[in-house]
Amino acid sequence: MMGRRTARQWHPVSRGIGIATVVWIGSFWAQVSLAAPGTAKPHDSSLGIDPDGRIPYVERPADLPNPARWRYIPPGRIREGNVLDRLFVTSFVAPYVFRFTDAGWGGGFGLGDIDFRNQRRRETAVIFGSYSAEQQQNYGMIWRRMLHTIDLPGGGVLQDERSFLSARAGYSKTRTRRFFGLGADSQESSESSYTDDLWLIDLGVHLALPDAGSNWVLSGGARMELHELSQGIVSGIPSTEQAFPEIFRAGEHRDMGWLRLGLAYDTRDSQVNPYRGWFVKAAVDSAVAQTDGDVGALFSVTGGRVFPLPGLFYREKDFQGEENPPTDTLSLGLRGEFTAGDLPFYSLPSLGGRFGMRGFVFGRFRDRASWYGRAEYRFWVLPRGVGFSSTARLERVGLAAFYEMGSVAAGGGDLFHSKVLQSYGASVVFSVERAVPFRLNFGFSEDGFEFSAGAGLAF
Repeated sequence: MMGRRTARQWHPVSRGIGIATVVWIGSFWAQVSLAAPGTAKPHDSSLGIDPDGRIPYVERPADLPNPARWRYIPPGRIREGNVLDRLFVTSFVAPYVFRFTDAGWGGGFGLGDIDFRNQRRRETAVIFGSYSAEQQQNYGMIWRRMLHTIDLPGGGVLQDERSFLSARAGYSKTRTRRFFGLGADSQESSESSYTDDLWLIDLGVHLALPDAGSNWVLSGGARMELHELSQGIVSGIPSTEQAFPEIFRAGEHRDMGWLRLGLAYDTRDSQVNPYRGWFVKAAVDSAVAQTDGDVGALFSVTGGRVFPLPGLFYREKDFQGEENPPTDTLSLGLRGEFTAGDLPFYSLPSLGGRFGMRGFVFGRFRDRASWYGRAEYRFWVLPRGVGFSSTARLERVGLAAFYEMGSVAAGGGDLFHSKVLQSYGASVVFSVERAVPFRLNFGFSEDGFEFSAGAGLAF
């Protein structure tokens, strides 16, 4: 079991670098080393793609609404056949092993199909699972269907990334969740741990209005969470049940039914990996059904702007006339969250982790209100990426420097008087396609060093 974590102490293995590194290295090694079964028609992976990975720009149909918002998928990235026929073109297998200090040795798998049911990239499905020597486990599935997709005469596809249906379901048993108390003044010496058994089902919808690719984006969904808390396994620190008994008991056995609704005005050229534009979004996530009849809600307002900058490691004129030219950016973002009613401590606004204050452990600071601001400079070091085989390629590899500020408090008015927290660091950023960015984050703060990894960008 894991010992006490001290300030400015580096635990790269315990923070997940093992799983992040091995999953991706293992996945690309498999793509290079294995060949897809020969049961389908021969596939030319170079269709619509130059040998160096360049994808020439494709003209949009004249009647296409908001043409700059549609992503082009060349025919070389679409293949017919079953999941085995399409292996390492649109389906991927990533077995992995890892060792976490708090979870021991473990292993798992990920199976992803970005052309699920042979819908010409309309559907994506992923299943995954892992288990460790300390019974840390995580199993789940993710599904998404894009609502606006157009087949082109040349065999490629145009896709609006703003409108889609999604579903997620899973079970996780995390035995090392951390809680330090409420407020921005909570001390690292107040660290406690608990185990969270969680069942989750989530359904969602995103719609661009009034047309595909429009600036207005309406989102909604429903989520069911079944939480069962118990004693944590981190040695040298108390269980949350002992350190914060009243707070722990209030969320110990909690079933929660959530409804969410959001509305955004978004001028960015991409919601997933933007190069320019701004947005503002208001949302409410309401726990309308809870154990013991409690009702609570989380309100949020988020905004940001992305500025394109001159290339640091490339000349822009060398990338003219292509579908997704590399673009260095400065990204600014600000988010505020507030609560009403009754919510358990693990559902309150929080700071810490890969989507906010990356220099702190996940959920380091919690309370009933929070604010978070960030500035991030992203620049592409390998604008043409790295090719591993005729079908396996990282489209782009880059770095990012970030600085973050934020705080939490018991209420919105108290945020003006609460301690301002700071975090800074750097990230390795890489993408398989523009809509699929991944990050490895190296963050620093007054608590020391933290590593985090995952898909997507914070803003």
